[in-house]
Formats: sequence, structure tokens, C-alpha cells
Amino acid sequence: MPEIQLGSHTVRSHGVKVLRIHMHDWLILLVLAATDLGLNLIEPFHRFVGEDMMTDLKYPLKDNTVPFWGVPIIAVLLPLAVILVYYFIRKDVYDLHHAILGLLFSIFITAVLTDAIKDGVGRPRPDFFWRCFPDGKGVFDPITKNVMCTGSKSVIKEGHKSFPSGHTSWSFAGLGFIAWYLSGKVRVFDRRGHVAKLCIVLLPLLLAAMIAVSRVDDYWHHWQDVFAGGLIGITIASFCYLQFFPPPYDTDGWGPHAYFQMLAESQNRDEALSPNANSLSVQQTELESIYIQSQHGVETSRGYSGDTNPILNGRESGRHLSVG
Repeated sequence: MPEIQLGSHTVRSHGVKVLRIHMHDWLILLVLAATDLGLNLIEPFHRFVGEDMMTDLKYPLKDNTVPFWGVPIIAVLLPLAVILVYYFIRKDVYDLHHAILGLLFSIFITAVLTDAIKDGVGRPRPDFFWRCFPDGKGVFDPITKNVMCTGSKSVIKEGHKSFPSGHTSWSFAGLGFIAWYLSGKVRVFDRRGHVAKLCIVLLPLLLAAMIAVSRVDDYWHHWQDVFAGGLIGITIASFCYLQFFPPPYDTDGWGPHAYFQMLAESQNRDEALSPNANSLSVQQTELESIYIQSQHGVETSRGYSGDTNPILNGRESGRHLSVG
């Protein structure tokens, strides 16, 4: 489908219209954000942790290599910066709005799923022993042998949120979405074999993977937590991207669905306002056909003019006889 002139659909000219159409989507985002906040406030399930289970839960209690406040910067603000840069290049409010909306949906849907599973599973972190017993002296129920934690309640609460990894799911949700976004913009699947484009797309995924590895290195998560978090994040990012954009290998994979829908509606509106457009186009096509046929006829007559002239035929036959 043809593109239109750049800069004709900006935030100033069409921003309010696009927001009004998707007002309910933004309301759903607010609901998702409030839901995730509630999931972080409630107490997670405290799974039974026996004395003999502590062998695998005595890893040292370390600080985060990637702090909690760093995840929104990497997974949300960094992709937003990429989207804004593209908007200043193309000046397309449809791309800007739907990219931001898709990114936020990817983040908040992933957050709700991750925190809901965290609260429901209640898996202890690898450093749970030191969260439960900061003095290093284990206390267990004499009958059930379940832990009787003596540490801070907030630290113990966080110690029951190992599965899945929130750092990982958020990172793959945001950076996975921007990887999809970049693959469409640079046309990575244009079959021209430019590996540099592929490197651009894989760079955000590499960053997300390194964040995931840091969670295991910091002993805040088991490897299964990280694997599940990455799977949740990249899956939700894929669904959210394809909700607003065509697949990157598509011919129109560089723009959002709404952009091409707007072009189609504009074209139908123009055709409806000009009822003589179809007849004029038909007449023009007929004239072009007649012109081509006439030109073809002239060229044909020129091509066979030697065979239809009796004088030239006679000269040709005489030439052949003299040669013989």
C-alpha cells in the first residue's frame, strides 16, 4: 500500500483523535496497573520449607546487580526513547501511539501475570535461609520441622517470591517488544542478507538475557525462575506487538495496522466524493489501450514492409539470382 507524505499525521494534528478512539484501551491499562499494585501489597503463599530443604536455600544474601528501580528504566524508558526517535524522523502519530500502547500493554500484562504467579506459588529464593534467619541460627517447628523465621517480615515476604523472575519477565516484555519494533522498521526480513540489521534486532534481547543471568548470579532466583520469566515476557511482547503491527516479514511490516486502515478509509472517502473518478480512469485506460494497439500496428507494418512491396521483392529476387 502506498505511503503518504511524511509529517501529515502528527501529535498536534491527529493526536486527540487517536486518543479518543483508544480511550478504553488506556482505561484498561490503568486497571492493569492497579491490579499489579494490589498483587504486590498482598502476602504471598508461604510454602512449607522443612529443615532438610535448607541445603539448597543457603546461598548468600547479596545486593541486586540490576536494582529494582533500574528495571523500568531499561525495560520501559529505553524502548520509549527508541519509539520517540522514530517519531521525530517520520512524524507519524499512529506509529507513536500504537507503539507506546503496545509497549505498556506488554509490560503491565506481563507484570500482572508474573506477580500473580509469584503470590500463588510462593517459592523460596535461593538465599531464603539468610532472609529467614539473619543471625544464622535456624529455628524449626519441633513437630512439622517447618521454618520459624526470625527475620524482618518484609524481607521474608520478598523471600517467598522467587518464581517466576520479575526482573527477567519485565526485561523481555519491554526489550522483546522493541526488538519486534526494530525488526519491522529496519526491514530485517527483506531477503537482502544484511546481517547488521539482525544484530540491531538481537541487541535488546541480549540485554534482556544478561539481566536474566544476573538474577541467578545474585542468588535471587533459581534458573527455572529466570527461564519462566523470559518465556512469559517474550510471549506477551509478541502478542502485544502483533496486536498493533503486522509481522516484520510482511510487506507492510514497517507500520501499524491503524496507519494502513486510515489510508484505506481516506482512499474510499476520496472515491466516494468523486463519482466520475472511475469513469475517467476507465476512459483513460481505454485510450492508452488504443494508443498501444495503434503503435503496435505501425511497428508491425514497418516490420513486414519489405515483404509487401512488389518492387522490393523483385529486386531481392534479382539480387539472389545474380549472386547465384
